[in-house]
Amino acid sequence: MAAPSSGGGPVIETKQQLIDWIAEGEKPKEDWRIGTEHEKFAFRQSDHKTLPYDGKPGIRDLLEGLQRFGWEPVYEGDNVIALTGESGANISLEPGGQFELSGAPLETLHQTCDEVHEHLRQLREVNSELGVAMIGMGFHPTLTREDAPWMPKGRYKIMRDYMTKVGTMGHDMMLRTCTVQVNLDFSDEADMVRKMRVGMALQPVATALFANSPFREGQPTDYVSLRSHVWTDVDNDRSGILPFVFDDDFGYERYVDYVLDTPMYFVYRDGGYIDASGQSFRDFMEGNLQALPGERATMGDWTDHTTTLFPEVRLKKFLEMRGADGGPWRRVCALPAFWVGLLYDSTALEAASQMIADWSADEVIDLRNAVPKHGLAAPFRNRTMLELAREALEISRMGLKNRALTDFWGQDESHFLSTLEQIADSGLTPAENKLAAFEGRWDRNVERAFEEYAW
Repeated sequence: MAAPSSGGGPVIETKQQLIDWIAEGEKPKEDWRIGTEHEKFAFRQSDHKTLPYDGKPGIRDLLEGLQRFGWEPVYEGDNVIALTGESGANISLEPGGQFELSGAPLETLHQTCDEVHEHLRQLREVNSELGVAMIGMGFHPTLTREDAPWMPKGRYKIMRDYMTKVGTMGHDMMLRTCTVQVNLDFSDEADMVRKMRVGMALQPVATALFANSPFREGQPTDYVSLRSHVWTDVDNDRSGILPFVFDDDFGYERYVDYVLDTPMYFVYRDGGYIDASGQSFRDFMEGNLQALPGERATMGDWTDHTTTLFPEVRLKKFLEMRGADGGPWRRVCALPAFWVGLLYDSTALEAASQMIADWSADEVIDLRNAVPKHGLAAPFRNRTMLELAREALEISRMGLKNRALTDFWGQDESHFLSTLEQIADSGLTPAENKLAAFEGRWDRNVERAFEEYAW
């Protein structure tokens, strides 16, 4: 969501250019990579308050402090709004100051977890100087909408204004949620379709295993993943399960049509954002955009537009798995492990495809809607989500074993699933463990979360 805007590039003459743009992402298996993104909330250790952009300490201080490690600043006006690294990783700023590492494209999960550790090492050095810490949860446990800071990014102002027109919880999503995601490759259109279907069908499984947001403003809610519930009323034009993914004719073109039919947010020109919220990209391609009369859309505009869609699995030149709550570093490593195991080994992908072969789109939607409240207890046919999770984890472990990629100590990638297997063995989501702590050792004081789960 927070990637720097591009604009520019060739004018779009035909829809085929957009289809070809996705196809440009096709890679042979030996070139498949893993890109992990993880967000966390920054807070003052003295009082657990969220950091504003400017302030002592503030988000600007964090971004400036990290530059000692070789990160290069990205500016919008006079404000640092992102950092880029030589490896291909970048640090971006979410609307409420959530701090995100968008990791480099890496070959193995060992490298992914090393990247996480190095990022946290750098953060701890800077944070310790500023009296700041981080916490990974799906929804901020104490922050109110009124107290949440807004980051100084032009696209966020447009989104902020538009969100109130299309849903009731858009500002909650922007200001008070965190996620962990993984970006994965495909070899051709058929491979994309297969991975997209498995990813979409099993996304609720990931949501349940990673459910880690039971609190709102200091109190328990009816949800184990409040973050996931929030997404049910943000902007349904651009989020949720995409039923057409399960249709026989699904492919690049069908997804392009979906993107074209989704209302726009903005156009980026000359270093600034032009409000085009609610307007049609198809009109833009014809030179009939109300916000920019006479101008026709470019491939840069298309790239920007694709970043403003938020389905449970998003397709660009790669696939993004988007269903998990933020959490501690172990689960940051576990999320890519779960999906790499399912999707990057042919035997495992076939097993996962068979697992979901007769699931209907309506069933997947119902499952996705049940999980925020019920977690691993969500029903599915004559089974529960817990049973589905255990089956998916078995397939994922097999896939990681088959990859047979070992670290210095001879461990393969499957050990990164251990934290998820412990959750499945217990039958309790991370959220339920926090709720038990809230009623027990925390003495109903959610502030204790900042002490026990700080990074």
